[in-house]
Amino acid sequence: MNYSETIAWLFAQLPMYQRVGQSAYKADLAATIKLANYLHNPEYSFKSVHVAGTNGKGSTSHMLASVFQEAGYKTGLYTSPHLKDFRERIKINGEMIPEQYVSSFVEEHKPFFESNQLSFFEMTVGLAFDYFRNEKVDVAIIEVGMGGRLDSTNIITPEISVITNIGLDHTQFLGDTLEKVAFEKAGIIKNRVPVIIGETLPETKPVFEKIASERDAPIFFAETCDISKHTSDLKGFYQQRNLKTVLATLKVLQKSGWNISEENIQEGLNHTVKNTGLMGRWQVLHENPKVVCDTGHNKEGLQIVMEQLAKEDFQNLHIVIGVVSDKDLDSVLPLFPKSAIYYFCKPNIPRGLDASLLLTKARGYGLVGEEYISVSKAYGAALNTASAKDLIFVGGSTFVVAEVL
Repeated sequence: MNYSETIAWLFAQLPMYQRVGQSAYKADLAATIKLANYLHNPEYSFKSVHVAGTNGKGSTSHMLASVFQEAGYKTGLYTSPHLKDFRERIKINGEMIPEQYVSSFVEEHKPFFESNQLSFFEMTVGLAFDYFRNEKVDVAIIEVGMGGRLDSTNIITPEISVITNIGLDHTQFLGDTLEKVAFEKAGIIKNRVPVIIGETLPETKPVFEKIASERDAPIFFAETCDISKHTSDLKGFYQQRNLKTVLATLKVLQKSGWNISEENIQEGLNHTVKNTGLMGRWQVLHENPKVVCDTGHNKEGLQIVMEQLAKEDFQNLHIVIGVVSDKDLDSVLPLFPKSAIYYFCKPNIPRGLDASLLLTKARGYGLVGEEYISVSKAYGAALNTASAKDLIFVGGSTFVVAEVL
């Protein structure tokens, strides 16, 4: 199979959560462990940092990877989902995994994948870990896909575990209370491995403290971390919280023997986009009119993005919005401003919510606009309508941002 055939097979062969939802979720690590054993346990061959959380884990992972790169370490980075190219998920020093490696890996192991009915995510984790071993990375920053305890990435024993924050997202899998979600995220805490908690809530802090105590894991809270001397090229307001988490993590790693200087930290933070290729985080796509996209898509993430939008200087606000069908619209639609002009669309995946249904629901919250047959049509209409002093925001779903990019 060539690369495009390989990717088509990966996406179509088995259900994938991001595309079809709950039917693709496996609440079990057995298949991942079986795959790791079959691949001769690549996860044992490199050091790692494990990053979980409801929001901010992608930005946090990219910032950490950038700092490690500036410190001279050969740095693997595993994240999900991708925006434009599947290979964004697996990088070394900012370079995507070669197409040939993806094709060869799938071709060689396809019989095993099929006979064991492995999920898209399990296969992708196996591919990433195999690549990092073969390329002899010094360290790999591994972002959790969803949850933590039963996530396919949770077969590593990292140098440090990081949990950015807790919110009510993916409740059909992770539980419908903050305590239940915190328990799932805390599943990445390992025996005697330090853990950084980015943000706490009264409901979540006791959960983290209890599990860390049971596992004799030193626990550190990032909320008191001083970031006044540091800047970052990631400009969203919410990046201030992620910055605290990153600096607290690096402080512990420095004390445990990693050769990371203060200069490495500042250079890494200032060149995260350049070093890692991060996209979709308060990313400015156009000026006059200014176009901003952001992948924030749950209540906590969108709340901060909307606060930042309100502080922007513009004449009129245009919002291109699409969501997935299992989104809790009653929790997110009230966050959006009633004064904006809306362009409702459906992301081009089976799980996308029909634009007409989104429009009907949005009208109930006083949001006024038109529906469009695709993301590109909605975005094009916004560009055609907006004046030079207006602002266009694109978001609601990672998949909407991906189509515009």
